[in-house]
Amino acid sequence: MIADYVIVGAGSAGSAIAFRLAEAGKSVIVVEHGGSDWGPFINMPGALSYPMNMGIYDWGFQTEPEPHLGGRVLATPRGKVIGGSSSINGMVYVRGHARDYDHWVEMGAQGWGYADVLPYFQRLEDWHGDEREGEGDASWRGRGGPLHVTRGPRDNPLTRAFVEAGRQAGYPVTGDYNGRQQEGFGAMEATIWKGKRWSAANAYLRPAMKTGNCKVVRGLARKVVITDGRATGVEISHGGTVEVIAARAEVIIAASSINSPKLLMLSGIGPAAHLAEHGIPVVADRPGVGQNLQDHLEMYIQVQSKLPVTLYKYWNLFGKGFVGAQWLFTGKGVGASNQFESCAFIRSRAGVEYPDIQYHFIPIAVRYDGQAAAGGHGFQAHVGPMRSPSRGEVTLRSANPEDRPRILFNYMSHEDDWRDFRACIRLTREIFAQEAFAPYAGREIQPGAELQTDEELNGFIRDHVESAYHPCGSCRMGAADDPMAVVDPETRVIGVEGLRVADSSIFPQVTNGNLNGPSIMTGEKAADHILGRRLPPSNLQPWINPDWRTAQR
Repeated sequence: MIADYVIVGAGSAGSAIAFRLAEAGKSVIVVEHGGSDWGPFINMPGALSYPMNMGIYDWGFQTEPEPHLGGRVLATPRGKVIGGSSSINGMVYVRGHARDYDHWVEMGAQGWGYADVLPYFQRLEDWHGDEREGEGDASWRGRGGPLHVTRGPRDNPLTRAFVEAGRQAGYPVTGDYNGRQQEGFGAMEATIWKGKRWSAANAYLRPAMKTGNCKVVRGLARKVVITDGRATGVEISHGGTVEVIAARAEVIIAASSINSPKLLMLSGIGPAAHLAEHGIPVVADRPGVGQNLQDHLEMYIQVQSKLPVTLYKYWNLFGKGFVGAQWLFTGKGVGASNQFESCAFIRSRAGVEYPDIQYHFIPIAVRYDGQAAAGGHGFQAHVGPMRSPSRGEVTLRSANPEDRPRILFNYMSHEDDWRDFRACIRLTREIFAQEAFAPYAGREIQPGAELQTDEELNGFIRDHVESAYHPCGSCRMGAADDPMAVVDPETRVIGVEGLRVADSSIFPQVTNGNLNGPSIMTGEKAADHILGRRLPPSNLQPWINPDWRTAQR
């Protein structure tokens, strides 16, 4: 088989690239190892905890024992399915903060500042907010794009109480954290449309296939075929056979921050000494491949509810059956929402220019993966710092493409991480102590009110912190003369012709919040680089708290 462009990965970025190239009349083959995204566990928003724990949909990656977390091994879910991680994620939509992208430019990613990326966010969105209801300024948002962005009904009193408690604690309330002002408390947005998950497969890949220019091929990408310094195709295996999918123009890797560096290294692109350890001939010595790995960690601050208003009433076989049946037959009810309907972005202390803490609020005390539900009615905030200085790596376990790579995030390896997580706990306790929660808030389930000192909180953090599932940075974008950069600002792999990487792995630094939106934006923008075009930059200026130097709120 042959096409103009071969894309590895049918996820958030890969699907976006496929659509834009097919729309432009280019022939595209998308290689995806995973299978169909059909089924209620993926499509029902309320069932979000299931697909990331199912081997049919998830690669099942785990970290190596993390040395600063007492040797704990953490899950690193990545989508092995049409739509990639956008088919198994929590459906939360966050662009990131404007300053995140301005910092990318400072790190060598010229042309990726906020003024440059905002038009691509606007192009990808079909925003369903309402200015008349105080939900932001439409001039900052996009209408008519492929990705539906909606807000939940916010009809649970606890969801409203969280925003009011933030206001009572002295924080701003923002009508649209994805618009002019991220900082503050407000409604959370989601990639949900008409009660169903709106993945990158629905938004981009299926429309790409309808053009007649895009085809999806099942298979495991084994390596990029490189001839005389140029990528000419991708070797894949499926059903016991091995074949090469040829590319007339370019090969684009969009296989995730875990699989993209793995595939580069299997292809001879990476740290020369590491490749030599596994007997892989070196095509391009790029020491940055697999390095700079980052993630967001979070904790669950849980509080008992004195009133039976939480989702716990559905946390039994009959309740789950009712929710599922209601969604299946009507597309409505509790199952039609991911239940992350209010949120916040705040600053941890004075002197921090823009938010460095994110909250997801949910009216039940339960882990994100659906395990360890608290025994009774409760509510919780998922909270964590946004810009950890800790860095890890993805390395090969062997030269066998079937073997999983080694993943070590080196979580909590910097003292700032511990300081910031202690701040998260103490600031959350203050929010839950506000009058808005007085009718509801009982005892603190976890960490537990008895834990107060820095040492006690550190112990809780070490034992309970979890990944928010936002890995990125392992094929960092930077200037072509930067020895640790893997791709240049055009997303071209440095040292190899006809090869690009475009997904969250190229982020120089993790962005504020969830990464599906920024990953799709990366696909949109990379497609324009491939096609030799560019949207004009925006002149909109984001809101920054004028007192950030002297005040925390």
